[in-house]
Amino acid sequence: MSVSRTGRRVLRWFVVVLWMGAIFCLSAQPDLPHHPEAALDVLIKKLGHMTEYAVLFALAWWAWRDDHDVASWRAFLLAFGVAALYAISDEAHQYFVPGRNSQPLDVGFDVLGSVLSLFVIRHVLRAGEVRRAR
Repeated sequence: MSVSRTGRRVLRWFVVVLWMGAIFCLSAQPDLPHHPEAALDVLIKKLGHMTEYAVLFALAWWAWRDDHDVASWRAFLLAFGVAALYAISDEAHQYFVPGRNSQPLDVGFDVLGSVLSLFVIRHVLRAGEVRRAR
């Protein structure tokens, strides 16, 4: 059974929205577990921010990509915009969650995760092009 192009797009965006919902739910927690060592706790949380948004960027790119030009810069820019705007809205959301605080620096870590995801995707796409050219 074949899924229509529209069906694939709906599925892709459903996955993006599902991931955004997971981020929202994590941000709505009044207190997240802490590592006893403060420096390690900060490192784990910042890596968590980067990972959440690296995945969000990748999913948004996957949802937006044009089937004929998967390396489209437009898809990358749109995915980056989604991830960056959601990072800003996530920090605004945390401002209103008791026990949480809003840190603009976290938006920077979120954006960094998105940028790293972009580079990984571009590297994988280029590696695929090289293999196909052989």
